[in-house]
Amino acid sequence: MLQFICPPMPHYIVCGEDTYPVGGKHPNRSNIGVFDLLLVTRGCLYLEENGVTYTVPANHYLILLPDQTHNTLQACRDQSHFYWLHFQTLGLWYETDNPQPVALEAEKLQYERIAYFSSYLTRTGHLKDPEIVYAQLKQLLLLQGEPSSLSQWKQQQLFHDLLLHLREDDGLPMNQPHLRVAEQSAAFLRTHYKEAISYKELSEELHFHSNYIALCMKEAFGCTPLEYVTKYRLEQAKLLLIHTDDPISKIADETGFGSFPYFIRCFNKHVGCTPKAFRMQYRSK
Repeated sequence: MLQFICPPMPHYIVCGEDTYPVGGKHPNRSNIGVFDLLLVTRGCLYLEENGVTYTVPANHYLILLPDQTHNTLQACRDQSHFYWLHFQTLGLWYETDNPQPVALEAEKLQYERIAYFSSYLTRTGHLKDPEIVYAQLKQLLLLQGEPSSLSQWKQQQLFHDLLLHLREDDGLPMNQPHLRVAEQSAAFLRTHYKEAISYKELSEELHFHSNYIALCMKEAFGCTPLEYVTKYRLEQAKLLLIHTDDPISKIADETGFGSFPYFIRCFNKHVGCTPKAFRMQYRSK
């Protein structure tokens, strides 16, 4: 499985299509510097990447890595048609069997304008709705003939739709129980952050022991449920401090902190200043 830390999102470079006759072979290459997505519509490709073999039949796909060596394992037995698509990312990416949490920022950001998240893709898989994916690829090919900034924008949109479709097809990472529990827990905390949430209530909602939920969130997000909801409450409080003139005591109550002194302590600890000082940074003098 591939894990991409976003933003930035992976970006589309170029795509094409090819047909190999019986006996045809995919070219051997090494360190091409881009991800190579192969989607077979007819026939079969037989490939090898650093000693790992892949058989890619019709309506299946394979992603070859940018920093590895790719060889043909054997020639095509039948006439084989496939689309190929090159993409890359300027962000962090990993090949892993165990998704890594997005590390919490070491610095104390005043106003967190960017929310980082992980995007997952399996290296190889079956297309449940191949005609939808092939239609997207055909549209990408048509747009390549239009050298304009608008067509380039549309290409990136189509590419992200295609990646989302692949992710929905492979079902990852939600087929991993601990990630599913962590996502469900995070969604519940974001929905009910204004309320006083106990571990008992979280356990009853998800039907898992609170210790297991905490372990799942630590694995997926690198923090406990309490740390997660505190961080989320602080971000909501920052928005209210910047965009409203509400009293700070009211903001503390509306974001689920309950106690005004507790809100002040949390804000000081995690942001490095008082709520009032934070608000004044964004007010005209």
